[in-house]
Amino acid sequence: MTFIRNILALLGVVAIGLAVWLGPALYKYKTAFDGFDDQAFDTYKGMMDRLAETGNGAAATVWKAKVAEGLTFEDVDQSIKQVAIDRNIRGVGELPLGDQVAAMKGTSWRKLNIYLYCNPLTAAKMIEHDLAYAAYLPCRVSLVEDETGQLWIYTLDMDMMIYGGKTLPPELLKEALEVKDIMQDILTRAAEGDF
Repeated sequence: MTFIRNILALLGVVAIGLAVWLGPALYKYKTAFDGFDDQAFDTYKGMMDRLAETGNGAAATVWKAKVAEGLTFEDVDQSIKQVAIDRNIRGVGELPLGDQVAAMKGTSWRKLNIYLYCNPLTAAKMIEHDLAYAAYLPCRVSLVEDETGQLWIYTLDMDMMIYGGKTLPPELLKEALEVKDIMQDILTRAAEGDF
């Protein structure tokens, strides 16, 4: 009985020590999160779930879609561009990175194109809200062939930018959600070859 009482006492001392040591840091985070958007916790939890699943920080911060069987790289390339036109988002650049790698290596390499899209007026509002948003501009869509030849489409998970901190001003939030909807539409429709 004395042994059990001593173990419980030791556990109590350790718990108090941890509370004293971690308490101020935990309070700081709790106070910060109290002022964040209502969806912030779910946003970060989703990222942490993907990080735990993949062990990869980049994979935790993106949305991806497997391209339907039978579609060629060229089919999906055209679909990405057409959906962007349909949704009225401006194409501001394209990087045929796979072709560049192949040219530099002197041998064939997997297919990889990166497409850059932007709504310039929304981008300007994001920058006016906080300069850090410049690092997220323009929105990117990547069409990439994996090591087995399977095609994938990737784009940045915009939820952290939208919900990850204090709630955006209403007008900016509305525009950011519209851009998010467009990027997800490109991802899902292009993966099916939708023109």
